Amino acid sequence: MCGIAGILLQAPNNLAPIDLKKMTDAITHRGPDGEGQWSNQKSTVHLGHRRLSIIDLSNHAAQPMSFANRYQIVHNGEIYNYSEIKSFLQKKGYLFLSKSDTEVIIAAYDYWKEKCLQQFDGMFAFAIWDEKEEILFAARDRFGEKPFYYYKDQESFIFASEMKAIWALGIEKNIDNKMLLNYLTIGHLQNCINKKQTFFEGIYSLPPAHCLSFKLKLNTQLEITRFWNINKEKIIKISESDAIEKFTELFTRSISRRLRSDVTLGTSLSGGLDSSSITCIISQLQNINPQNKITDNLQTFSAVFPEFKNDESTYIKSITQQLNSTNHQTQPNANDLIHDFEKLCYHQEEPFQSSSIFAQYKVFELAKKHQVKVLLDGQGADEILAGYPKYISWYLQEVLSREKFGATKSEKKLFIQNNQPFHWNIKNNFAAFFPSYAALYLEKFEYRKTISHPDINMDFLNLLKERKWFGIHKPIVTKLNDILHFNTIEMGLEELLRFADRNSMAHGREVRLPFLNHELVEFVFSLPSTLKMNMGWTKFLLRKVMEAKLPNEIVWRKEKIGFEPPQKNWMKEPALEEYIQEAKRKLVNAGILTKKVLDKKINPLAAHADKNYDWRYLCAAQVI
Repeated sequence: MCGIAGILLQAPNNLAPIDLKKMTDAITHRGPDGEGQWSNQKSTVHLGHRRLSIIDLSNHAAQPMSFANRYQIVHNGEIYNYSEIKSFLQKKGYLFLSKSDTEVIIAAYDYWKEKCLQQFDGMFAFAIWDEKEEILFAARDRFGEKPFYYYKDQESFIFASEMKAIWALGIEKNIDNKMLLNYLTIGHLQNCINKKQTFFEGIYSLPPAHCLSFKLKLNTQLEITRFWNINKEKIIKISESDAIEKFTELFTRSISRRLRSDVTLGTSLSGGLDSSSITCIISQLQNINPQNKITDNLQTFSAVFPEFKNDESTYIKSITQQLNSTNHQTQPNANDLIHDFEKLCYHQEEPFQSSSIFAQYKVFELAKKHQVKVLLDGQGADEILAGYPKYISWYLQEVLSREKFGATKSEKKLFIQNNQPFHWNIKNNFAAFFPSYAALYLEKFEYRKTISHPDINMDFLNLLKERKWFGIHKPIVTKLNDILHFNTIEMGLEELLRFADRNSMAHGREVRLPFLNHELVEFVFSLPSTLKMNMGWTKFLLRKVMEAKLPNEIVWRKEKIGFEPPQKNWMKEPALEEYIQEAKRKLVNAGILTKKVLDKKINPLAAHADKNYDWRYLCAAQVI
């Protein structure tokens, strides 16, 4: 992982490298191990890089990197299958000067052009300048693990890993009021209808699984195209045993590739099934290949909250004892949150849903303290394998829509027996047979929540008279795969990936996500719903894969937690209450909230509770 930046100009500017240095200085935390710049002879193209050395620590892997006396690249991320691609290209006559994955990207682009993206298993955001054709080609990985922001006007095209690098050039930081309204009222962090939109006007995000090309000499509009998607309609016929075997093969290969590193690796460990599964497979791989010293005496990192009902210390202890790994723990508290909150918001740049990401922030801080540079993490499993309890109703609606009334009743009973929380009433029966009407109903429900929120200033609301519906969308769900696709591709997962990227980069750490290998994801989506939910269990397939490898109390856990802090208790602390009150005053003075909100008591809620308005006010005040 690293930080990238670039300035493309219509007119030459010999002073542009000074501006470029401002950009890379703003994202030093992303690459504390070195920096580099490159400008073309015309002084119209300027590329900058901050380096976090992970693979090939030598100067040969420094960026910006040149290739074939034609290309320059800046790259953030990792291509995990770079060794296999490199071997193929060497057979085609390509020569390599480094052992880095970055050089493989640029050679692959020379060979396949934009189709090179289909070859990559990785997380990446990169930009390649072709001096011969005078074209910039940039791309972002399939799920959006790595960020790519850009700004364009008549004179320039500017891009960077974080928006603060763009602001460093003096570009104004103007909040998008509609994005802010949707966040304050319904908790949206993205506009799923327009994935390019951010919380700031004029600054855009390249959507996941998209690439762009820009012809500088013509100053044409950006050509942005999608290069990958999930086929949620294709369902294969497969037995449970064959699915377990195939999943195990793909999952193990994904983890094995994500252990490729020239620095020390560890794992995040929440005590849940996802992170425990990764830790277990790493341990198995270590036993197969004990010469692999990278994972010798594997170090794991956890956030724990003693005396909190959702503390996971017992589960963490269970897995670490079984695998004989070294576990490091951090115990964030309300005072830590207050102390680090502005810094946390600075790195995140856009609002976030709850204090749960602060626990993640402290885990990466702990990894830095112990000099572990790379952590594997379980993000993505819940979205692809139906791990959240909210998916239970969607699954039952699919079963009911197939007119399997007996099966629906039996499945509901089993989920209840397993203490799986889900909501079911007459509306779900209606939604099962009229999904398009259900989607419209949910959209109208969110719209009403937006325009009738009691704390929003009417003058602020009236500023958005023609945009009140903007960004409100619910998918038509006829089967479980529909909602999984929506949360994986359109809205949900990318938000979590943003949190992880900024939290890890704040401490100069790298996070790798084995569940987001695209071949594994494509396979899971091709499976029938009964392999994702079955017998009253969420994430059924992963449980079956790991039932002989992990303790039963982890494999068959009934509650879903994952680094959840005692936010409700924290919000009762007088110091944090005053912090929230100050945030509300700021929003009132900005004309966003009504003055009446200052007379309301703080409503402390848990991290994942609905209508967490006071928390949103706290975050929003840091953004505006």
